[in-house]
Amino acid sequence: MNNSAAIIRKADVVASVADALQFMSYYHPVDFIQALGAAYAQEQSPAAKDAIAQILTNSRMCAEGKRPICQDTGIVVAFVEIGLQARFEEGADIEAWINEGVRLAYTHVDNPLRASIVSDPAGKRSNTKDNTPAVIHTRAVPGNQVHVMLAAKGGGSENKAKLAMLNPSDDIVEWIASVVEDMGAGWCPPGVLGIGIGGTAEKAVLMAKQSLMQPIDLAELRQRGASNRIEELRLQIADRVNALGIGAQGLGGLTTVLDVKILDYPTHAASLPVAVIPNCAATRHAHFSLDGHGPDLQKIPSLQDWPQVFWQPNQQSRRVNLDTLTREDIQTWQPGETILLSGKLLTGRDAAHKKIAELFAQGQSLPAGVDFTNRFIYYVGPVDPVGDEAVGPAGPTTSTRMDKFTEMMLSKTGLLGMVGKAERGPEAIQAIQRHRSVYLIAVGGAAYLVSKAIKSAKVLAFPELGMEAIYEFEVQDMPVTVAVDVQGNSVHQTGPQQWRNIKVS
Repeated sequence: MNNSAAIIRKADVVASVADALQFMSYYHPVDFIQALGAAYAQEQSPAAKDAIAQILTNSRMCAEGKRPICQDTGIVVAFVEIGLQARFEEGADIEAWINEGVRLAYTHVDNPLRASIVSDPAGKRSNTKDNTPAVIHTRAVPGNQVHVMLAAKGGGSENKAKLAMLNPSDDIVEWIASVVEDMGAGWCPPGVLGIGIGGTAEKAVLMAKQSLMQPIDLAELRQRGASNRIEELRLQIADRVNALGIGAQGLGGLTTVLDVKILDYPTHAASLPVAVIPNCAATRHAHFSLDGHGPDLQKIPSLQDWPQVFWQPNQQSRRVNLDTLTREDIQTWQPGETILLSGKLLTGRDAAHKKIAELFAQGQSLPAGVDFTNRFIYYVGPVDPVGDEAVGPAGPTTSTRMDKFTEMMLSKTGLLGMVGKAERGPEAIQAIQRHRSVYLIAVGGAAYLVSKAIKSAKVLAFPELGMEAIYEFEVQDMPVTVAVDVQGNSVHQTGPQQWRNIKVS
């Protein structure tokens, strides 16, 4: 042991973790935001360009207002490298210290972050209330420091992770392209793909996650050219995926991925494990190192580094009064059309839909005060408000999780339409067409911007569900896009088809 090394204390670990998690909740990494700005500048698809503008504007607003980029403030993942000669105060417990930092960050009075972690995942799924525990990976390394890489990973993108045990002769590029095409828009592109190649099944997945901590440098790589096989793969995969035409939010466009990061490891001669994990438009990670000389706090970036993009609603957009809307009114709405919603908007997502299904199965009616007749439901789980906010950041959640409830909601409640994120599956689209309903999308990754359109919020039912309760929002000019019309036409099918294989000029 190096007895001259300073002692790393609990307080320093806790403070550094808490600071990093608060920091990353409202500051995008500068390399990410600049890469997104470059994508905005070259984007030719009007729908995708508008979506990127909302994400960029939201990012600036969050940096200025110190509020979360996305309502899903993530599951905390920590990669911890512990120097073999590092010295700790008596009773050291790194995992406990990290979790205390998580608890402190997520319950911060000025910027509370949404608690999304549930215990007993195969049973009661009870919320832990403070987003603990983190998922922690530790590794012993030479030296006397502790280096920590932290991420706050959103559920929408995490749920799209894939692992395959390919044959050694299989084409990695084509497999990843097929995976990304199947992912659709639920992971909130444009973002970054993390890929792990080799090792064993669990090693490949771990490398894929860790690769997402690397800086974005695809533009520099293109300029200088690949110098090894991994760099060749990065370029090939980025080109192949962007040629799919998925684009921002799956609306069709030139940029689906801003970068492709790869880590590899030797593997068995009979094996080719490959894992891919996407990072969404709310990419969040931060790094710090401790050497016993106090906490390592994040450096505040300059807003001069943010692209000069300031989204405003298009005054030519259709304005809709939700309080007087009828089924006849929605018959002329077209896929890809921008709409500004005003009036009363109900909310509900996974847990609320499940409770409604249970009530109907028991022959009971909806809770008192809840009436979906000729109303729209917004799939959202907002962050708690602070100050004079009506609600905290309140972006959409992935809508496919509600697909199995769509027929029930449309046939039994009088629901007129839905607002969420990403594509709907065939079952939901058929129900929408059958009931001549519509499905709208808000931009994932623009949660704070969306919340500014919400003027009031009150809980109508299921308060025990917390952020998953049924709320009634009063909204004004909330921006949405028609994703599925009454005929069952989906912009998530037509948009990518239009932009597929179009190269950047």
